[in-house]
This record gives sequence, structure tokens and C-alpha cells, in this order.
Amino acid sequence: MTEKLQSFEPATGTLLWEGLQGDVDAEVERAASAWPLWAAQPVTTRMEAMRRFANAVRGREDALSDLIARETGKPLWEARMEVSSVIARVDMHISTYSERTGQKRMEGAMNSRQSVRHKPHGVVAVIGPYNFPADVPAGQIIPALIAGNAVVFKPSEKTPASGAMLVDLLHEAGVPRDAVRLLVGGAEVGKVLVKHEGVNGVLFTGSARTGIAINRALGAYPEKIVALEMGGNNPLVLWDTPDLAAAAAIIVQSAYGTSGQRCTAARRLIVKDSLASGIISELRKLIARLIVGPPHANPAPFMGPVIDNETADGLGESFMALMNMGGRPLVHLARPDEARPFLSPSLIDVTPVAQRPDIELFGPILQLVRVADFDAAIREANATRYGLSAALVGGSPQHYEQFWRHVRAGMINWNGPTFGIGGSAPFGGVGVSGNHRPGGGYAADFCAYPVTSSEAEQPRASIGIGLAPIDTSAMGD
Repeated sequence: MTEKLQSFEPATGTLLWEGLQGDVDAEVERAASAWPLWAAQPVTTRMEAMRRFANAVRGREDALSDLIARETGKPLWEARMEVSSVIARVDMHISTYSERTGQKRMEGAMNSRQSVRHKPHGVVAVIGPYNFPADVPAGQIIPALIAGNAVVFKPSEKTPASGAMLVDLLHEAGVPRDAVRLLVGGAEVGKVLVKHEGVNGVLFTGSARTGIAINRALGAYPEKIVALEMGGNNPLVLWDTPDLAAAAAIIVQSAYGTSGQRCTAARRLIVKDSLASGIISELRKLIARLIVGPPHANPAPFMGPVIDNETADGLGESFMALMNMGGRPLVHLARPDEARPFLSPSLIDVTPVAQRPDIELFGPILQLVRVADFDAAIREANATRYGLSAALVGGSPQHYEQFWRHVRAGMINWNGPTFGIGGSAPFGGVGVSGNHRPGGGYAADFCAYPVTSSEAEQPRASIGIGLAPIDTSAMGD
């Protein structure tokens, strides 16, 4: 019997969506049957389909925003920002695809020419996360379709309704129904999809554990393109600055936006000793004012619940574990209703913890570490296997130059949040945060591959060395 999948609203526990788990073989087969015809279309035709998709999203912007807010628990204003980002991605990916895969022609020897053009991989699996259930997968589906691939999209099992609506809008825009397929299912479905012989590429966004498992599973399949974006244990360093109130606002945005459920969220606040008491005071004042509530509340909340009760339970256990290791709570992690996954923003001083765990606490927990000098701050920032994002707040241009040169991360900001990357910039990290396949404006790089050709309209060739003399005696009179 096919398993049923259900999605519940985190804020209320209400059943939002239910459907049957998908058939991997059937969905990959349908995508494989569609992609040659889709790839044969002119790239301008595929780009125009993406523009129609942007218009389809605009036409149902309110409905999609409401669905995302209810399914993830994020505030409605933030869900609207996510949908706006989906729309903006279309023009961005059209532009960057043209820039990064533009055809090149060069003159060759003997009146030939050399060209570089790009081909799609075939069928690509896009595996999306729950925190941005429309924007993140759109950032891979759009360039994959522009390149001429067919897509099998598996949304997170925690946000299937948002994923289903995204696919519906693509079909509404005229993308052939078999060129983009929705595959609903949990982790086991994802495992089968990744290793399916009909899948030519895997584009994954999610936890490091799952990403590493995908990388291992595909180690014997070099013919498959694999792009991994896996989050981070991101550092934010606070150094000399006269404006601690502004610094506190940046820290709060970095650590607690989307209830701390951003892969780029600040997890570790590394502070110069002399600034610690001042910034703790500012953070306490600001945290006390943050509204935590359901997505449609009035006044609008700063953040909503985490995705589900299991996640909230795990974060509570992690906070207690840090305390048991010697961490000193500065703002406790509170859960006002044990039946629902609402958590308050928290701050804990882990400076006394000798062996700080290098894990991604995917929620509103910020760990503070005090250091004596800037070299120690950089060492602390690099004390992680991850390498997604990092930020320096305060400091001089010389401090920032040193920070940029020595901190290992794919995104490094100065006097801005850890997540402040947008437009056509690449998005990705190093270490266990990614496998050097950044998305964003660089997504075209893993959606198509370059083909180099030497071309001539007529065959012209001769062999000038290494041939035996012609034996004229055998030629007769």
C-alpha cells in the first residue's frame, strides 16, 4: 500500500495537506521521456516559459504567501518576501545563464573554427528544504529548466503543499507536465531518487548529514553532477564599534530571523572581551521586545515557531546540553506551550565550555564566545568543519581585510548580517557546507556542461610524416 504523507501547520497543529507518497520510477521515467523535446526547444523559448512562470506566481502571490506562512509557521510578511524572491529569480537566472553559458566561437587552423556551447545533463533531481520551500528550490529548478534539463522535484516531507503549488505554477506557465515532476515522500524516497539510474544530476539543499550521505552514495557515479548546499555553524565577530545598538540589531537579524532556521544564520557570536557586557545588555533589551507568534498575528511577529515539535524538543535538549557542559545562560530558551513548537530567542555564553560542539543548531540559539584579541577571534571563527557564511561587525578596514583573508567561508560580510547575499551573487560554502558548487547567480554552472568543438564545413586533412614511400612497382604500367 502506498504510504500517505501529511503536513500540519506548526502554529496550530491543523492538518494542512495530505497526499500519497510518489513513485520514483514512474516520475523519473516521465521526466526522461520529456527532456529531449524540452532540450530541443530554443533557449529563448525556455526562458519565455520562465517569464510566464514569474507572471503566474504574481497572479497567485497572496495564495502562495499564505500557504508558505501556514506550512512553515514563518510570519506572513516574511512569506511574502520569499514569494517576491521567487519572482525576481527568473530575470536573474535568465541573465546569469546567458553570461555564464554564452556561446563562444574562435578561428581554428585550416579554415576551421572552434566553438564552446553548453548541453543539459538530462534528468536532474532537486531536493528542497523546509525553511524556504519555494525560493530555494526555485533557485535550482529555474536554471535547470532554462538549461534544458527535465526536473524531478522532491520537496521536504515537512512542506509538500508549498512544493506542490510551485510545480502547479510551473505547469500553469506552460512548462510541459512531464518536464517538471513533483515527487512527494520522505527520506527513503529521497535515497531511491538520488541513486536512480535515470537521474543524471542531484541538486540538494539541506542538512550536512544528508548531504554527506548523498555524496558518499554517489561516490562511485562520477557521471552524475552533484551540487550540495548544507548549512553552517556560522560565526559573527563583534569588534570595536561605537554603535552597539546597531550591532545588536544586526546580531538579532542574523541569529533569530526565520526562527534561526536559515542555513546562513549566525550560530556563534564571537566578542571582544571589553565589549561583552555592553553587547549583552543591548541584546537582552532587544530580545525582550521581539514578538514570537503565529504567522497571521496582529501586530506582526518577528518570528514564528520552528517547523515542528520534534525540532523544538531537540533544540531544548541541545540548550540543556550546553548548560551541562558549563555554558552560562544569558537569555533562556523558553517554550511557552509544550504542545506547539514556539521557542523564544536565546543566548548562552559558552566561553567556559572546553569542547564546544561543532554542530548546526537549526533554531533560535546563539552561542557567545569571548576572546582577548583579533587573532583569537579568527581562530574561533575557523573552529568549525563548516564554511558557509561569516560576518564581522565593527573593526577597521584593516581588520576586515584580515578577516576576509583568513576566515574560511563562501560568504563573508562586513557590518551586515550573515545572510546578506542577494542579486546575482554566488551562494555556497566550503568544508561540510558545500562541494564547491555555489548556487545563486552561479547555478548555471551545475545545470549545463560545456562542450568544445572543432568544426569545418569540408574535410581537409593530410598526413605529412610517418608514412612509408609509395611502392610504384606494384602500380603497374
